Amino acid sequence: MSEYRIEDLAHHSGATVRTIRAYQDRGLLPKPERRGRANVYGPDHLTRLRQIADLLDRGYTLASIKELLTAWDAGRGLGGVLGLVAEVHGPWTDEQAARITRAELAETFGGPPDGAAVADAAVMDAAVAEAVELGVLERVPGREDEFLVPSPQELAVAAELHAAGVPLAAISGHLRELRVQVEHMAARFLEFTTEHVFDRCLGHRPPTEADAVEATELVRRLRPLARQTVDAELARAMRIFATRGLRQRLTRGGPVREEPEPRSVRLPPETIRAVRALVGPEHVGAFIAAAAEREVRARTLDALASREPGRMNIDQPGI
Repeated sequence: MSEYRIEDLAHHSGATVRTIRAYQDRGLLPKPERRGRANVYGPDHLTRLRQIADLLDRGYTLASIKELLTAWDAGRGLGGVLGLVAEVHGPWTDEQAARITRAELAETFGGPPDGAAVADAAVMDAAVAEAVELGVLERVPGREDEFLVPSPQELAVAAELHAAGVPLAAISGHLRELRVQVEHMAARFLEFTTEHVFDRCLGHRPPTEADAVEATELVRRLRPLARQTVDAELARAMRIFATRGLRQRLTRGGPVREEPEPRSVRLPPETIRAVRALVGPEHVGAFIAAAAEREVRARTLDALASREPGRMNIDQPGI
């Protein structure tokens, strides 16, 4: 069996000596075996450090990690929980990431319609920075002129739109707007499935080994449902609105009057803080968008109902 001094354990695990001692003080790491004046660590300590590092990378706090590890030490099992964490954190698409060079980007997005060649260094840098901020591109450490493309399909869509005459600024703006709506849909689907499916096996903390295994299998089964539902509903909506838009343009003898471009609106800091406390920082944009949309619909209904109130009773007998 392998044995390590604390320096050796730090080397093999990637943690620092100070971190290892801090984990021991917080109860995250079992105490080492004492031999004379030396502390000796074993394979279990190395495994535990790697588990902690993995959970930290996935966004878990040290407090939540301690709760999971305490349950494991009490005999409730951690394997199922780690399997569930890996399943949820894994890719939610079969699409494979790719790489692209700056020269390839310039070739793909070069030239009009932005009024100047995108291959121009200043414009190119701005476009790349925007894509990195949006997560369409990811920088590769040590490779200044090479980028990771998490979704080649998304980049291909942007390239097709640009080739069709859409400016890059408009494409990135549309993506930001679309992302808010998609995140809202994802949050609602998660709330729906949690209420009706996952609460029965994840309603207590931490879950048992059997509960975690059941939840992992449910994630595998339900993973494609959100995408399938959105695909079907998007196809239905696109057919309706595309048909309507074409009919309007053909019957009116010209293009429909364009709506003004969306603009940013500053919200009071206290409003942002209140929304963040209510739904969490990751859902602030989706919540505000949904709330605004609901208010607009409510006012539209009120306006329609108040125009001709006499019609409200026309089909009600005895009135």
